[in-house]
Parts: sequence; structure tokens; C-alpha cells
Amino acid sequence: MSALAVLMIVLAYLLGSISSAILICKAFRLDDPRLRGSGNPGATNVYRLGGPVPAGLTLLGDVLKGMIPVWAAYFFGLTPIELGLVAIAACLGHIYPLYFKFQGGKAVATALGAMFPVASEMAVLLIMTWILVFWVSRVSSLAALITVALAPLYAFLIKPQYTIPAFMLAVLIIWRHRTNIVRLWNGTEVAFRPGKRKNNKNK
Repeated sequence: MSALAVLMIVLAYLLGSISSAILICKAFRLDDPRLRGSGNPGATNVYRLGGPVPAGLTLLGDVLKGMIPVWAAYFFGLTPIELGLVAIAACLGHIYPLYFKFQGGKAVATALGAMFPVASEMAVLLIMTWILVFWVSRVSSLAALITVALAPLYAFLIKPQYTIPAFMLAVLIIWRHRTNIVRLWNGTEVAFRPGKRKNNKNK
């Protein structure tokens, strides 16, 4: 592995460690997403706390954390495996953020963002898959699991050289959802039901 690849992996982790959900919630004076709702600092939980605008900004930030380092690594000519490691580093930063006591989210949006620079067609397919499964089930974790499970297949069909990196990302995201898998198996996973949000103006 080249020195440039190692540098990009480290930078990807540091960028991934910037928690969009926590920063956006602070900016909008919302509760800490790690302590409210599902406890997951991600766009879905931020939606529960503050609505579509904070959630959209959180989603954008999470996507960019994966997109920017992989785009840079792709520009510098790193190999597909090295690109996969850069993407994984960004996701690990999101899951275990250095700046936020290693309490992070599930990294689904960050993983999707990491796929855009190298296979935009695959990223679009993954987004469409997530939307379809979520629309039918209203369960965010189920949509994420099915989407990432299909990522290696989509990669194989569209850009076979990225099948292994896509598989690596899929394994990481599925492992991160292990508690969700148990709840899905037991039938106790809660479906997403947007309702009245808590007033956080005085928080």
C-alpha cells in the first residue's frame, strides 16, 4: 500500500469523525440525537427531533463525508482496494467519531456517498432501492440492510472492479446493524412514524 493511500485513509477517518447530526442539532438548538429518539446520530433521528431541514442538512453532511475523500483518492489514482479502504475509513469515522467520544451512527449515508465518485449509476440504484424498501416497510434499518446487501451485486453488474470494495462496505454496515437485525428477527423493530416533534427551543 502506498504512502498516499495511508494518508488518504487517515484523512478519511478524520473527516468521517465530524458528526453532522450532532453539529446540526447544536446549530438548531435541538436535543443531542445520541440521547433522544432512537439514540442514533443520523438523519432519520434528526428528522424526529427537528423536522426536514435539519435532517436534510445532516444527510448532506453525512454523504459528503464519504464522497469527498473517495473522490480525492479516485482523482489521485488509488487502486479499487485502496478506494475501498478509504471508504471504510470514512464510515468508521462516522461510526466511531474521534471528536465525539466514539459514539456515532450507522454510516449508511456515508457509505452511499463513498460510492458516488466511482460508480454513480450504482449509487443511484442503491438510493432507489432504499426509497422503495422504506416506502413499503417504513423501517429505516430494513431499508438500509437490503440496500447494502445488494451493493456488491450492483457493483458486479455495473463496475466489477469495485465488487470487493462494495462487499467490504456492505459487511461493515450490516455488522453495524446487528442489533437492528435481532429486533427485526424478533419483530420488535419500530417502524418510522413521523409525528409531533418535541419542542427544543428552550434546550
